[in-house]
Amino acid sequence: MPQFNDRVMALQVPGTRQFANKVSQYENGINLTLGQSGFDTPDFIRQAMTTAVEAGQLRYTHNKGLIELRTAITDYIAERFNVDYHPETEVLITNGGSEAIDSIFRTILNTGDEVIIPAPAYAGYEPIIQLLGAKTVFVDTTETHFVPTAAQIAAAITPRTKAVLFNYPTNPTGTTLSAETIQELVQLLKDRDLFIITDEIYSENIYEGQHHSFIEHPEVRSQLFYINGLSKSHAMTGARIGYVLAPEAAIDQVTKVHLYNSICAATPSQYGATAALTHPAAKQMITDMNTAYRERRDYLYDRLRQMGLPVELPTGAFYILPDISAYNSDSFQFATELLAAEQVAVVPGAAFTSYGEGHIRISFASTMEEIVEGCNRLERFLTDYHHH
Repeated sequence: MPQFNDRVMALQVPGTRQFANKVSQYENGINLTLGQSGFDTPDFIRQAMTTAVEAGQLRYTHNKGLIELRTAITDYIAERFNVDYHPETEVLITNGGSEAIDSIFRTILNTGDEVIIPAPAYAGYEPIIQLLGAKTVFVDTTETHFVPTAAQIAAAITPRTKAVLFNYPTNPTGTTLSAETIQELVQLLKDRDLFIITDEIYSENIYEGQHHSFIEHPEVRSQLFYINGLSKSHAMTGARIGYVLAPEAAIDQVTKVHLYNSICAATPSQYGATAALTHPAAKQMITDMNTAYRERRDYLYDRLRQMGLPVELPTGAFYILPDISAYNSDSFQFATELLAAEQVAVVPGAAFTSYGEGHIRISFASTMEEIVEGCNRLERFLTDYHHH
């Protein structure tokens, strides 16, 4: 067979998938790896998608997406952050937040450029940066409660830095950024020749205080790519709707990459997303989901602390990252043994860069029953554990 691309050959399948796939082989397996809502997609969203299909809405939309969806997004952003983006020129609908990340990186990165990312970090960023022949510079936040400081980011900037990416609330730690931290980071970055990318896919999943965003700071608007989507907030991961907000000149360039990549996001999904953002029942649905998540988070946090595992309280997203290094510094080995002994799947912290090593990620998007039983099994496993 002829040779494949060198960069593709160097890529690995993410650790998140490996354990999710294995646990499905066990009859009484408990999957605590999920990066998606355990809730069903609400009726009004499914109905809008079905209605679109029945009405024959299966042609291409505008490359940037349906104008009604883009308008619903800019209305939401105006209400949420008191910031105005123009629906015709400053919004792009993508195939999930994932394609937004890919298309933005392909728009801005040249070979040899550097992207700074606080770590532990979501596993989906670095592979795309590698595919483009650019370099990821991780900033270790393990000593600062998983919150990046302006000093840490400043120390990582070089003449090759093209962008700094923030993902708060964070997968895998559930950390959020305070208004003060964002202000300090904005002050640091505002006059520099680099882009700021903020991936806020978990921005609706907040358990303490308010969600703050870089989008609230006009002084970085010309540098800012804001990524969001409906996968996590509205329990519609499979519908694949994400979006990018950025200045017109930036959206023009990203739209070129997006249209050659996929032309447009799936049309019925765009109708579903429009309903998700405009339907009167949507806000209550998000409130209800967060009430359930907070209850699960509190239970999980308390149980992990009772087990003696050092752990930070997640203030957003639906993940918690306890430290299991007292038992095993190799998180892949720990997770493999936990799965074999107790049929519980968690994600090894090392899947989220080397700075996640010595931890495991547990999702509380799972049901309360699964979380309770998963904790019981983990506790039993730790009691019998032979240290490595």
